[in-house]
Order: sequence, then C-alpha cells, then structure tokens
Amino acid sequence: MAGKAMQSGMTLIEVMVALLIFSVGILGVAMLQLNALKYTDSSMRSLHVSFIAHDLFERIRANPRSSYALASLSQAPTSGSLAVPRQQDLYDFATQLKRAVGDDAEASIAVAGSSVTLTLKWDDSRASQNAAQKQTLTLTADVSAKWGPRP
Repeated sequence: MAGKAMQSGMTLIEVMVALLIFSVGILGVAMLQLNALKYTDSSMRSLHVSFIAHDLFERIRANPRSSYALASLSQAPTSGSLAVPRQQDLYDFATQLKRAVGDDAEASIAVAGSSVTLTLKWDDSRASQNAAQKQTLTLTADVSAKWGPRP
C-alpha cells in the first residue's frame, strides 16, 4: 500500500458540480415563487373586482327606482352625495374600482328592465407578461326586489 495514495474527502470538481446542481435548483424555486406572486396578485385583483361588482348590484337592488345605466366609467359622478343615493353609489363604485385595479379601469352598466349587465376591464399585464393584456369580467344579475322563487 505504500505505492498507492489513499483518497479521502471530495475533490474540488465534485464540490463545484454539487454547487452547480444546487444553484440550478434554487433558481427554479425562485422562479416558481415569482410566478406564484404574479398569479396571486392577478387573482386578488379579480376577487376585488368581483366584490365591487356584487356590492353595486346590491346597491341597485336597494334603490330600484333609479337608473344606473352608465356607458363608461368616465361618466360616473366625481363626487358623492348622501342625499342622492344613485350618485353616491356610482361615485363609490368608480372610486373603489380605480383604487383596486388602477386608474385605467373601464366599466359599463347596461340596464334592461330588472336585468343589469356590468362589464369591467382592467390591466392584467403583470400576470400575463403582455403589456396590452386586459382582464374582462361581465356579470348579469336580476336586481328586482321580488322575493321567492323566480319563474
């Protein structure tokens, strides 16, 4: 055994290969975390918009004599008035929507009898990596104040 050297430990090449494999794994986990954050933000915005839309539907149900038709969000009142519920409701709607998804949010409200269709659009480019990506949510609800089963 005097002629053969005994190896103990690891060589520098083995350590570098292990570090390379470890680094690739860490980068993969970091990318996974980054994507999770982007999609969580997109989901949170969609949830907020849905809550805002349902809040408006409830306000319309509570004030059935007023017409809430709105061709675009720019037509919404710029200030609220507690004396005029429709004006306060649309002001709150526009303010909440812009606060939740940004000033570039778009909305329209179409009223046909007791059926109200609400169309909302907002910038979702952060999640899709497409600069012009708009998310759209269209909801239709019967806002009549009738109780019981519908025919």
